[in-house]
Amino acid sequence: MFEIEYEFREEDLIHFNEIQFMRNEDIQNNIRKNRWIVPGIMGLIGSFYYFYYGDIKSSGYVVAIAILWALLSPKIMMLDLRRQILKNYTNKEKINMFGAYTLSIDPANPNYLLEKSPSGKHKMAWSELVRVEYGKRYVYIYISLNTALVIPVETVKKGNLEQFAEQAEKMIERFA
Repeated sequence: MFEIEYEFREEDLIHFNEIQFMRNEDIQNNIRKNRWIVPGIMGLIGSFYYFYYGDIKSSGYVVAIAILWALLSPKIMMLDLRRQILKNYTNKEKINMFGAYTLSIDPANPNYLLEKSPSGKHKMAWSELVRVEYGKRYVYIYISLNTALVIPVETVKKGNLEQFAEQAEKMIERFA
């Protein structure tokens, strides 16, 4: 029987949502537009101040603000995203989501991935699971295209995560 026990935290939820956010092409295009169009317009205003009024000081301030906008706006957007992610969940949902998880692959019941979480015990059919993905500090078992069990490597308390992930991948392929 393959089994792992790990802790799921707020920062793990935020990390997963940031990854989903970064993979969305529409959102990335909007960030690029915001990052370059607004500073471009500000640069034009700064050059207007310089060439029309001959005011290099005001022009310098406008160009400096444009550069800061281009550098800092993506970081500020990510901070806002983090805040919004946590606002989407009630305290009860957070209590049911964060905490100790146990995932099991039981040879006696090979059709299901067994999950024991703060919200209770659940069975997930292997045929309904999508894939297993490996990150630097995480392993993701996708339940759907946008939802996954996020397993942080650093909080695994019991079991061998590598063997578990390999076995989960084999089971998903087998029942696909």
